[in-house]
Amino acid sequence: MNSQVAIVQCKSYNPDLVLEAVRKAVDLIGGITHYIQPKSKVLVKPNLLMAKEPEWGIDTHPAVVRAVVKILKEIDCQIYLGDGPSVWGSQAENVDKVYEKSGMRQVADGENIELVKFDKKRWRKNFPLSTWLDDCDYLVSLPKFKTHDLMTLTGAIKNLFGLVSDTYKTELHKKYFRAEDFARMLVDIYQEARPALTVIDGITAMEGDGPGTSGKLRNPGLLFAGSDGVALDSILALIMGLKPLDILSTREAAQRGMGIADINKIEILGVGLKDIIEAPFKLPGTSIYKKIPRPVLEIAKNLIRFYPRIHHGNCTRCQVCIWICPQKVMSIKNNRVAIDYSGCISCFCCQEVCPASAIKVKKSVLAKIIGL
Repeated sequence: MNSQVAIVQCKSYNPDLVLEAVRKAVDLIGGITHYIQPKSKVLVKPNLLMAKEPEWGIDTHPAVVRAVVKILKEIDCQIYLGDGPSVWGSQAENVDKVYEKSGMRQVADGENIELVKFDKKRWRKNFPLSTWLDDCDYLVSLPKFKTHDLMTLTGAIKNLFGLVSDTYKTELHKKYFRAEDFARMLVDIYQEARPALTVIDGITAMEGDGPGTSGKLRNPGLLFAGSDGVALDSILALIMGLKPLDILSTREAAQRGMGIADINKIEILGVGLKDIIEAPFKLPGTSIYKKIPRPVLEIAKNLIRFYPRIHHGNCTRCQVCIWICPQKVMSIKNNRVAIDYSGCISCFCCQEVCPASAIKVKKSVLAKIIGL
């Protein structure tokens, strides 16, 4: 059976234009009641990485969130809005600050819906996921289209990592630090908490060393909607200039039969791919896809390594990287952040949460020799 993905152009975050575009995207794939029953309880989960204003392009834009909320209100849903932002060591980031800076507080107040925190958890298989999944009838996921230092892409599947409760995210980074293992873990979560509907904010996207402040913004001017996260991420990969199965989480989910990654079996509604694919995205510095042939990669991959490197000129010594490091190999020495590379697992959690774009990519000797 084919999967459907709606692609709609939207060139700005003007609230009226965004509402019109989101409505069009959802209608193209059957309309909101095809996925959500009227008068039901719905958890709306954006992608909120850190406390940054919408113009940073890091979090799902509030205009997209508001548009989805308005459409759900039209069918009398009881709506709960929330996410689990990045955790720092033994404490959760000040979620209230994230909600304020990202614009979620304004959406909740303006639409008279409840803004919730993922402070209660229930173990579902191997993961402590937010109990709001139990309290609600449906999950609607609103990812942000971005590159990701470890997974190359953060989209439909990766967004659900935010359902993991509290500091256990750090434990998962420590346990699944290899990209292949992390991808399997993400698909486990997707299998446990599959959204009824996903709407992806790609009006402004991120390339380069995403998903945080080290990434660079670009403007595809697109919104995506569908119920198959594998198909949605496959389309995002193609727009980035990659093959769908280059994305490890997409490959893993497709192999488990959890969605469609074959472009010939994805029905694209709205704008065609040929009309929107432009120059390939700049990939994270840690990504080696398309840079060397796969046979060579399989032979040399254990010698091709990437590590975080502190750009001291940008560093504000806020210590967020120290708090979040799952291996506890970062510290302040001589008034500078230092990394003990003997224990570094290259998870790049530090780069992901750095608010000052102060963490770059350090390459192994072989990676430099072959021009990565």
